Amino acid sequence: MSVGSVAGGEGEAACVGSSDGTLLVVGDVITDIVARHQGPLAARTDTVAAIRTLPGGAGANVACWAAHWGGGEVRLLGRVGADAAAWHERELTACGVRPALVVDPDAPTGTVISLVDTSAAAERTLVTDSGASLRLTPDDWSDTFLDGVTRLHLSGYLLFSAGSRAFVERALEGARARGVPVSLDPASAGFLVALGVDRFLTLVEGIDVLLPSRDEACLLTGLPDAEDAAAKLSRHVPLVVTKLGADGALVARSGTVSARIPAVPATPTDTTGAGDAFTGAFLATLLTGAGPEDAAREGCRAGARAVETVGGRPPVTHPPAQHRRDAPPGGHG
Repeated sequence: MSVGSVAGGEGEAACVGSSDGTLLVVGDVITDIVARHQGPLAARTDTVAAIRTLPGGAGANVACWAAHWGGGEVRLLGRVGADAAAWHERELTACGVRPALVVDPDAPTGTVISLVDTSAAAERTLVTDSGASLRLTPDDWSDTFLDGVTRLHLSGYLLFSAGSRAFVERALEGARARGVPVSLDPASAGFLVALGVDRFLTLVEGIDVLLPSRDEACLLTGLPDAEDAAAKLSRHVPLVVTKLGADGALVARSGTVSARIPAVPATPTDTTGAGDAFTGAFLATLLTGAGPEDAAREGCRAGARAVETVGGRPPVTHPPAQHRRDAPPGGHG
C-alpha cells in the first residue's frame, strides 16, 4: 500500500462459510447522516427532521447485503479516514463482511447527507463529500486480493476520480488474468453526466455484468424506455440487470430483454441503499450457482426489505456500550 495502513487482518474475519464461493467488493465506505423530514425543506429557516448517523457507502452496503443474504464469503476493500476507521471496520464485521480498509492519513472518511422526504414515497436526495473513499490508487491494489475470489464487484463511484479510475484498470487487469467475472453498478446518474457517457462505456469495456438503475440505463443509451435501454446496453455488456424500483427489474442479454422480474410489495420508510440491497442479494445468489433471473428475484426481495429500513444496510444488533464507544465523533448511530 502506498499510503496509510490497512485496518483488519487475517485473524479478524467474520464471514460465514465459503463453500459457495467468495465475493470481493471494492468501493466506497461512507458515514451517512440520514435526515427524515416530512414535506419540502423550508428555505432559510428550520425544518424538523429525525436525524441518525449510520454506516453507509454504496460499495460497503452491497457487501453487507451480500453477506446478509448468504451464499459465501464476502470481502470489502475500501479507503477511509483515520477519523472513523475503527467504527466502520466494526460495523462491517458485524454484518459478516471481512474488511480490508486502507486508512488515508490526509483525507477524512467520506460523508453523505441523505435527505429523505417521508411524504414523497421516502425518496431521498444526497449531498456528497467523497472524502477518502475515491482516493484509492493503483498502489492500493494487489492481485493477491483475488486469491480465492469467485466474483469481483466494483462500485461505479470509483470511476469518478482519476486515481480510482487507474485503480479500477489495475483491478480489471488482475481479474481478467485470473478469469474472475466482474460486475459494476454505475452508482450515480448525476456523476455519470459529469463523467460522460462515452467515457463511461469505454472504462467498463470487458466487464461481465452491469447493474444500472432505470435512470442510469436511459442516460447511458439516450433512450427513454427502460426495456429498450437495457436491450441496447446488453450489446455492450454480456449481462445487464436494470433496477426499476417499484417496477421490479429487467434482465437483458445479447440485445434482448430475457426476463421481467416483478417487484416485491413494500411500504417505503427510506429508499437509501435499496439499489445496493438489490445488487448485494443478486451477487450473493449468483455465488450459489443460481441463474441471473433467480438472482434478480432475490434482488427484488432484498430491495423491498431495504426500503422498509432506515439507512442503507440490513439491521444489525449491537452491544449498546460498545456501539457508543466506537461511534464516529458527533455520531450516535
